[in-house]
Amino acid sequence: MGTITARRRKDGTTGYTAQIRLKRDGKIVHNESGTFGRRSLATEWLRRRESELDQQRSRGEPVGGKRMTVAEMVACYEGRERQDQPWGRTKRADLARVKAGSLADKLVHKLTKQDFIAYTEQRRKSGAGPATVSNDLIWFRQVFKSAAAVENAQVPLAALDEAAFYLRSERLIGKPKKRDRRMTATEEKKILKYLDERRGSIPMGDIARFALLTARRQEEITRLRWEDLSKSKGVALLRDVKHPTHKIGNNKKFRMPASAWEIIERQPKIKDEPLIFPFERKSIGAAFTRAVRFLGIEDLHFHDLRHEATSRLFERGYNIQEVAQFTLHESWTTLKRYTHLRAEDVPQR
Repeated sequence: MGTITARRRKDGTTGYTAQIRLKRDGKIVHNESGTFGRRSLATEWLRRRESELDQQRSRGEPVGGKRMTVAEMVACYEGRERQDQPWGRTKRADLARVKAGSLADKLVHKLTKQDFIAYTEQRRKSGAGPATVSNDLIWFRQVFKSAAAVENAQVPLAALDEAAFYLRSERLIGKPKKRDRRMTATEEKKILKYLDERRGSIPMGDIARFALLTARRQEEITRLRWEDLSKSKGVALLRDVKHPTHKIGNNKKFRMPASAWEIIERQPKIKDEPLIFPFERKSIGAAFTRAVRFLGIEDLHFHDLRHEATSRLFERGYNIQEVAQFTLHESWTTLKRYTHLRAEDVPQR
């Protein structure tokens, strides 16, 4: 499998280069070498590496391919982001966290299940929840599979699977908890009153009401355009609707109730401004967070207004297909995550 070649150096000494070259279907799939000052050292290195490669094959692991650190592999994955299908901020943040984590400088092909377990335990001790760390492992898998396919890299998928199985059994990782938080009538009254009284540059009262009527996310609200409204049909066009695989160009029309049109009509039209709510998404979220914190309302986020709006649509008697025309969910499986009906509010038939 390996060869040792002696070469005379410029200083007159002899260097011994040990080389291992593996072929598959007539093509070189792995090539590595090391140069030493003594033949005995080259022979020992060759013996040790051949033994390690044999052990890899016996475990069913791929032999050969590019060797990369975790940080390098994540960077390669990031470099394949398509301009016509840009990633969302959450995916970018997740990958950045993995790239800078405790495994960043480790060679991927040498990672063991103990490394993944140690990574998880460290993340949990730092305050990350089971779902967050589970998401990290999902990204490890995605990056590894991509590198194996594109870079012919050695990746420890078997070790990652064994670690994940153990971590799930110990409940160190798990699926995210389903939120069923509903805003009470008292909370809604207090929040809207507070937001109306402290109206600044952002009409937060109107934006919160609009979210409760349309089930729109805060970033969707800030992308709505005057030119995309059709009051005669009772619909508006939402551009680049959130989608797991294709967002750019995924434009869809959604239904809007009459009360939502009233909110839109009282927004000022600014010259050369195409947006109805020309505000930063983060500013809206921060303002809402400050309000609930000041009012002493616990565990309520702006995104919960989407859950609340969806549940209210069902309580008004709309069926699944009709609610989807408001929320733009493509499946009941996804839609039901946003549906938390109160038994007493289910309409009589």
